[in-house]
Amino acid sequence: MKSNTWQADGLLLVTAIIWGLAFVAQRAGMEHIGPFVFNTARFALGCLSLLPLVWLRRPDRHQPLLPLLGGSLAAGILLFGGSSLQQIGLIYTTAGNAGFITGLYIVLVPIIALFWRQKTAPYTWFGATLAVIGLFILSMTDDLTLAFGDLLELIGALFWAGHVLLIGWLCRRIDAIRLALGQFLVCTLLSLGSALIWERFEIQAITTVWIPIVYAGVLSVGVAYTLQVVAQRHAPAAHAAIILSLESVFAALGGWLLLDESLGPRGLLGCAIMLVGMLISQLPAMHRKPPPEAV
Repeated sequence: MKSNTWQADGLLLVTAIIWGLAFVAQRAGMEHIGPFVFNTARFALGCLSLLPLVWLRRPDRHQPLLPLLGGSLAAGILLFGGSSLQQIGLIYTTAGNAGFITGLYIVLVPIIALFWRQKTAPYTWFGATLAVIGLFILSMTDDLTLAFGDLLELIGALFWAGHVLLIGWLCRRIDAIRLALGQFLVCTLLSLGSALIWERFEIQAITTVWIPIVYAGVLSVGVAYTLQVVAQRHAPAAHAAIILSLESVFAALGGWLLLDESLGPRGLLGCAIMLVGMLISQLPAMHRKPPPEAV
């Protein structure tokens, strides 16, 4: 494995740790403010945290502006959809559940890639089946209905899968830092518009949860999403997804240590089966070479 691939894997692992613990911060933030207000604040902070990097980097004058704008818009819309559903879902479910269900996007990545005529190996279908079984054990209520918060997280996983695929394609064609800033800005504006329509801005409530907002904004958004964009320049989307899926483990650990959440025997079994399914589905990706970078 090349050194730049090892470096990319290290960055993706750090990203997974930050994102996993971010579920704890996001869950804590929901005690005082609405999901769209929270996302507006966190992604605005993410934008501000990137401005020094953008200012210090010399822009590539030969790179056209239109692809950057289009890529930022598309990535920002997917980011808004995934983060909004995730944040709303956290009102009704635990950080651990949210982390594991969100992690299903690594199973969805190669399946969605079928639309680009990419073959999906038998391992993926077997892993997907295990993941669905684990989801059933984890999230189904006694009357065999999917818990509302878990359903929102599941729908959000579709957006995260699309986001991983899109970022994997864009980051080889567009400057990574400017792409990250662009998608954060789009997501901030969409979250702000939604907050103005459905929620209220209360400064006192926002200051009450400033620690979760700062963590989710500076580390989870500004640092982790940027690390993802940079790392995926040297890792295929499926390879990145298997490492990023570890965020579900760190989300469960964080929820247990910091929020006193308990999954129980049934929840632990469901999470274990889901994690095994996620890992099995990505076995072919570990032997696949990343596509060449665009020039």
